[in-house]
Amino acid sequence: MTRSSAPDTSLPLGMTANKPGVRARDDDKGNRAPMEKKPATGMRAGKRPGAEALASKGFWKANRWLILRRLSQVSILGLFLLGPWFGIWILKGNLSASLLLDIIPLADPFVMLQSLAALHAPYRDALIGAGLMLAFYLLFGGRLYCSWVCPMNIVTDAAAWLRRRLGIKGNKAPDASTRYWLLLFVLLAALATGSLAWEWVNPVSMLHRGLIFGFGLAWGIVIGVFLYDLFIAHHGWCGHLCPQGAFYGLVGRTGLLRIKAENRKDCDDCMDCFAVCPEMHVIRPALKAAGQQHALILNADCTTCGRCIDVCAKNVFRISTRFDRSEP
Repeated sequence: MTRSSAPDTSLPLGMTANKPGVRARDDDKGNRAPMEKKPATGMRAGKRPGAEALASKGFWKANRWLILRRLSQVSILGLFLLGPWFGIWILKGNLSASLLLDIIPLADPFVMLQSLAALHAPYRDALIGAGLMLAFYLLFGGRLYCSWVCPMNIVTDAAAWLRRRLGIKGNKAPDASTRYWLLLFVLLAALATGSLAWEWVNPVSMLHRGLIFGFGLAWGIVIGVFLYDLFIAHHGWCGHLCPQGAFYGLVGRTGLLRIKAENRKDCDDCMDCFAVCPEMHVIRPALKAAGQQHALILNADCTTCGRCIDVCAKNVFRISTRFDRSEP
């Protein structure tokens, strides 16, 4: 008897059996080249996200962007607190509306939009302040507000960290488009009531006012968001529900600052970047060339938090601009 030379049809077209655990693929010249499976690393190897980056890059480079974001958030809050606590008035007001050095007005464009929807005639200073902030976020990226300014980001990041530590796997997050429907509802509520109705329950505003002027109902709302993100939905508030984040995502569609998966050829599929990203769906097109050839993350949902840069042991990601389409 002679052994059959029929091809093994149990493998995908273009591959043949080579040895246990290894498959072969035709190279450019039609020869059979063994294709070794990538060894498990990072989360796939049962490690915590960022553990390999910490070991290979050291504490600072494995947490640099996280630390800088926390410094930004705490510094902004500190500037507001210097006045009420120590009588040093650098920033008066809160994130909704403030005055810098008693000269420069600043205002949240999202609050201004609600005011206009409520048919209120805004003050000149409020228009100037909202215009200044709107120009900044249009230029650099709207969701910078979410990761570098918003105090609720500290709360939701803490919930995500604890969720990973406790190994909580369930995820009942609503569709990501829900936040845009909530944004529409917020504007309709302002129109119907003639007031900034959302600001009565907005966790962002309540947390910031609570930190400056003292907590009341704000504690319950902030804790509610924390528990929701911890037990029910992975990054549920920021990634699926927050209408303020939806607004800034729309504002920042043409923003200058972007994350680039410049060294994506070095990716070992550890999945650490996906684990820490609050908007994980934005990564794949740039990292795996899914639907695009360049390595830029252009999705407006990206918060440019830089956490993917921190936790990547292979230094795949870096901060760049939307015009950087070059390949290494």
